[in-house]
Amino acid sequence: MAAAEEMKKKKKVEIFDTEEELAVSLARYIADLSVDFIRSRGSFTVVLSGGYLIHNLRKLKEPPYVGSLDWSKWHVFWLDERVVPKGHPDSNYKLAFDGFLSYVPIPVENVYAINDALPAEGAAEDYENCVRQLVTKKVVPLSTITGFPAFDLMLLGMGPDGHVASLFPGHPLLNENERWVTYIKDSPKPPPERITFTFPVINSSKYIAVVVAGPGEVEAVRKVLGSGDGDGHDSLPAGMVSAEGELTWFLDKDAASKL
Repeated sequence: MAAAEEMKKKKKVEIFDTEEELAVSLARYIADLSVDFIRSRGSFTVVLSGGYLIHNLRKLKEPPYVGSLDWSKWHVFWLDERVVPKGHPDSNYKLAFDGFLSYVPIPVENVYAINDALPAEGAAEDYENCVRQLVTKKVVPLSTITGFPAFDLMLLGMGPDGHVASLFPGHPLLNENERWVTYIKDSPKPPPERITFTFPVINSSKYIAVVVAGPGEVEAVRKVLGSGDGDGHDSLPAGMVSAEGELTWFLDKDAASKL
């Protein structure tokens, strides 16, 4: 019971009248965290997912953020990635680059894309090795609780089936508890081959924001947050998400309409 109560304290649900208001609040939230982490330890590690999340980062490309944040101290990672060339329409890297990264002065060397020349298994191993090297260099800290990488901020979207990253309902990868990065070759959502951070890494994050806008995921939102008290529902991958620091759900009115 005490653990459940502690999880409630770490989870917040924010509901906005419009998707525009959500985007404004999300930008302020991310900017404030970046300032705090850069001030306290000299860098800011942020993990991006694909989909409409990138569109909801659009306010960071505008004043006051684009001209005032210390983008040189940002380090950007991908929550999951489709095993396709970087220029492919299905690439999360391409989506993020076209929609966000090309507008802000984050150093190229601080943007960690997968090696798209490798097959899924190799790409996952290579990406995990990349993160391990950054742990050694103290760019990415390790959680003192779990021993897994503790990213400063992880930004998640959610699919209509309640999946996050490339972790799908009922899939064996939900139970992976050793690897930092793994791969999937039978994704129920195309393309089938992907790499993904695992739940131990996701849940070791200091802050997590789950961003859902529009009516497409309304049933999944209801299942995960339907009690209205932020208690969660672990039958869906999104309900398995927690954070060592704080988990915040950013919802617009449409996504939250059945809460």
